[in-house]
Amino acid sequence: MRKINIFDTTLRDGEQSPGVNLNFSEKIEIAKQLERLGVDIIEAGFPAASPGDAASVKEIARIVKGASVTGLARCVTKDIDAAWDALKASAEPRIHVFLATSPIHRDYKLKLSKEEVVEQAVQCVKYAAARFPVVQWSAEDACRTELDYLAEIVEKVIAAGAKIINIPDTVGYITPKEYGDVFRYLREHVPSIDQVQLSTHCHDDLGMATANSLAGIDAGASQVEGAFNGIGERAGNAALEEIILALYTRKDHYQAYTDIALQEIKRSSDLISKLTGMFVPANKAVVGNNAYAHESGIHQDGVLKEKTTYEIISPELVGFTLNNMVLGKHSGRHAFKTRLEELGLQVGNEEMNKLFVTFKELADKKKEMTDEDLVALVLEERSAHDGTFFDLVSLQVQYGTNQVPTATVTLSGSNNEIIQEAGTGAGSIEALYNTLQKSIEGEVNLLDYRIQSVGAGRDALAQVYVKMNYGGMETSGRGLAQDVLEASAKAYLNAINRVIYLDSKRTVTS
Repeated sequence: MRKINIFDTTLRDGEQSPGVNLNFSEKIEIAKQLERLGVDIIEAGFPAASPGDAASVKEIARIVKGASVTGLARCVTKDIDAAWDALKASAEPRIHVFLATSPIHRDYKLKLSKEEVVEQAVQCVKYAAARFPVVQWSAEDACRTELDYLAEIVEKVIAAGAKIINIPDTVGYITPKEYGDVFRYLREHVPSIDQVQLSTHCHDDLGMATANSLAGIDAGASQVEGAFNGIGERAGNAALEEIILALYTRKDHYQAYTDIALQEIKRSSDLISKLTGMFVPANKAVVGNNAYAHESGIHQDGVLKEKTTYEIISPELVGFTLNNMVLGKHSGRHAFKTRLEELGLQVGNEEMNKLFVTFKELADKKKEMTDEDLVALVLEERSAHDGTFFDLVSLQVQYGTNQVPTATVTLSGSNNEIIQEAGTGAGSIEALYNTLQKSIEGEVNLLDYRIQSVGAGRDALAQVYVKMNYGGMETSGRGLAQDVLEASAKAYLNAINRVIYLDSKRTVTS
């Protein structure tokens, strides 16, 4: 049985999903969950991209000790220096450097010859290897690269000090058989290939990312890269939960295993979905809410007689639970804190005090508080952790089928000034958002608005996700409340606050 290392790029490639904008505390939250899950490598970001990215990578490298933390870098010395500064204090500093190798990238993007690309790759790997004990090198767009040239450059970067060679299907172009053949070709034509680990990194443009990744493992790869829920650039990355469960369920075929704590998979998926605002389809493999539901009478009959007739995966195996502890208004602080800890949510005393007050306020209005409610409550509290510049004090909306919807809002500003405005719109949400825009400086362009219930029932909490452009920056925000309008207002302000916070950090840095 071969060990397959799981390289999670949710915080780097996953965050490149259009509209996803994780703040500092949210990245830390995801990193801690990935550590609990048992991933081997966490790609925490691209340190050279921005001071904020560098700071979050540095903090994740400091906090996480149960996984190796890495950062992405182009084959440029300043990128490698930025990565070293962010990662040098980690338990196992490693860097992920990349350079495009395909003809289309060489000719149109890099404008370099084959020889110049080899020279640049070798120089950057040598430079990185002088600092980092582990250097991973990626041939961007490897799957559209001439195989003999790919073998040549791989041999030379291994000699320069690379310990992991990643073969990305950067644009999701290749088929499973072809992808496996690339690995087989390299194993046959690169003399030093046995000195390194081979890694897969597949995109899902043609819906084959998981199949391609597994084909790479079949052909000798011992590391697989991807993101939970398959998020990432364009159509996304290989969905790690699918690969992990395929290896577990079909270990008879793959003869391979991972060190993943399978029962943490659903929790990881839910956390990433909530924080990114990218909802998981109900029929999504492994983690979708319908993945283990049976509608057909024939299927139901079979499952009642013997589960394995139609279930190849047990829902409990990946962390689905049917026995949520339900808390209510009579529940005490100890029961509340204990359940948070059981859900993997570690809270300090100060945070606990704030959360318990909010919990009691909601529990007075809501009959039962489920696990899903508790997780949403904690994430909502932490979403504003990086600074609250505008806070909702009160709102009132008047709406009727034969009258113009009108909203009145009261906000507190960063200097505790009170802001009051009123406005109208074609509907209650538009009236509310028109009024909020009048309360702040600058133009807001709303790009997306989504609402989802947390749990079921008429008293379910409403969770609103918005994406907008404010101050020339695309941002996102989330809001949670029992009332849809209140949740909408909180989501709007959360997005605005993120932009103001990032601007304030840039001002301090400069």
